[in-house]
Amino acid sequence: MAESRNGLPKGFRSAETGWPELRRIPRPPGRLPLLGDVLGSSPRTPLQDTMRQAERLGPVFRRRAFGKEFVFVWGGAFAADLADEERFAKHVGLGIANLRPVAGDGLFTAYNHEPNWQLAHDVLAPGFSREAMAGYHPMMLDVAERLIAHWDRAEAAGRTVDVPGDMTKLTLETIARTGFGHDFGSFERARPHPFVTAMVGTLTFAQRRNTVPAALTPWLLRRANRRNTADIAYLDRTVDDLVSARRRSGPGEGDLLDRMLETAHPVTGERLSAENVRRQVITFLVAGHETTSGALSFALHYLSRHPEAAARARAEVDRVWGDAATPGYEQVARLRYVRRVLDESLRLWPTAPAFAREARADTVLGGVHPMRRGAWALVLTPMLHRDPEVWGPDAGRFDPDRFEAAAVRSRAPHTFKPFGTGARACIGRQFALHEATLVLGLLLRRYDLRPDPRYRLRVTERLTLMPEGLRLLPERRRTGADRGPAVPAPAREPEVSEARCPVRRAAD
Repeated sequence: MAESRNGLPKGFRSAETGWPELRRIPRPPGRLPLLGDVLGSSPRTPLQDTMRQAERLGPVFRRRAFGKEFVFVWGGAFAADLADEERFAKHVGLGIANLRPVAGDGLFTAYNHEPNWQLAHDVLAPGFSREAMAGYHPMMLDVAERLIAHWDRAEAAGRTVDVPGDMTKLTLETIARTGFGHDFGSFERARPHPFVTAMVGTLTFAQRRNTVPAALTPWLLRRANRRNTADIAYLDRTVDDLVSARRRSGPGEGDLLDRMLETAHPVTGERLSAENVRRQVITFLVAGHETTSGALSFALHYLSRHPEAAARARAEVDRVWGDAATPGYEQVARLRYVRRVLDESLRLWPTAPAFAREARADTVLGGVHPMRRGAWALVLTPMLHRDPEVWGPDAGRFDPDRFEAAAVRSRAPHTFKPFGTGARACIGRQFALHEATLVLGLLLRRYDLRPDPRYRLRVTERLTLMPEGLRLLPERRRTGADRGPAVPAPAREPEVSEARCPVRRAAD
């Protein structure tokens, strides 16, 4: 097996090689020859099928599909063990590897041994500093105002709004504007921008490849493969045009693209190549809006179904922002309850629903399961976030108070992982959290959100997760004295440093 520069293999593709006592790990009954553990599974919902198996089989289990054996982990203690950076590293699993034709060795899809990851990370990390975030805030507000104008028109006409579609428009325009000085004109289009169509196409194709034997892919996915090739070509052309325009016009306002084109590594002096710039731009445009739009959509769904939580969040917005026409950067971080709503939505439906870890050396997972060097496991994040030993017997219930400061401190570390873990965790998590908290605050301040009482949450899977078919009716709130009594303010919480990770624990 090929080794990387740091001595790590690229990873085992089937668990028989890396788990010497694999037979001890539970698996579903009814295994079929050649096909494996596919009874009761749907190619459209592989994650949700696996979650149902997890409930029956326990915190470490395995499934076999088309000749490959996969080990899944979701128990809090086992997941915490996999988060140990001394013993485990990121593994680029099959689903993420399927995106490499799109993003190559971009930040999200790079193997550990590829040097461009560290180069790009070190060059781009200052773009997510506190100072940089404060600079993005006015642009986030501008894009949010376009969303609000769009919802105002729907409200005036008595129409419902397409929540996932509108959140996708919002987050695409936000990352394009703040990161690359570009405007896709999403809110002026009757249909999704072709970039979004191509992006969804590549994610969906990557998901489909997970459910088809590799040897049969050329036949079973022939037409889909041609479509995927065209989608990738469109993404490449769009980004090449964007970069060419910046090179012609000169530096922008110090955004991410400026950093990619102008900044040298602070130690080595190395710069990103033209090909690597393209891959990083695609990575940020895709990953920077797809997951955040899903997080916002799930949060709006839960707020519409839990009016007591919506009232409490709205009261906090009114109290913290007061009569300010637009909130300042610092005021967003003070929306503690709104942030808890977002965290609880990400707990129940983390929009990037799994991450893989591989052993740096021979080890024993949780003191129970031996793993050889390079063996890997997939952490099933929605189940980790539902572990009753961590979250209690009502772990499936929506309750933002799970993220009160005292509750967070009482939990073991590494039990809330919507952004992955370790050195390879999402570089843009603070960007996403600020954007999502700001938008939720703005929408709560302006609207009451009326759900369709007939709607039942359905989750669509395209590597990321999104509510399917979610529509809400926005109703303008009464203003001033006509709003009615405010919900009493909860006790003031201690200040929490924004520089920490989403669960606000140094251990995470």
